[in-house]
Amino acid sequence: MPLGDPCGGEFTYTDEGLPVCISAVTINVSSLQASYDFYTELLGFRLFDKEEGKVYLKRGDAVIILRKSEDVGKDTGLYLGVDNPFDLHRRLIDEAVIFIRDPMNSPIGVYTTFLDPDRNVINAVDKYGKMERP
Repeated sequence: MPLGDPCGGEFTYTDEGLPVCISAVTINVSSLQASYDFYTELLGFRLFDKEEGKVYLKRGDAVIILRKSEDVGKDTGLYLGVDNPFDLHRRLIDEAVIFIRDPMNSPIGVYTTFLDPDRNVINAVDKYGKMERP
């Protein structure tokens, strides 16, 4: 009997219950206000909730939780999907954002890498990656 079936019926699993996306990512920041300003003013996120020590931001399907912490300056492993990494690169260079990788090709598509105010590493990748554009 499958554990999730209280009636004891036979059931063959296919894709039910499996992950279909990454719902949110948490980034540690030293200053909620400075990071809020960066992610909203430069990256276009908007506030949709907050609580003590956390700010919840959203843009499209992307959700970022900024968490107040002293443990900052990490490689987040985050890849934000963008229409064009070259356009983002140009836009953020004009705002004096520090880039550690100019746009380059990779197995997941063209991406670029920059630092947020706490020197957390953020990547931005062509949201279509190696797929054909619609």
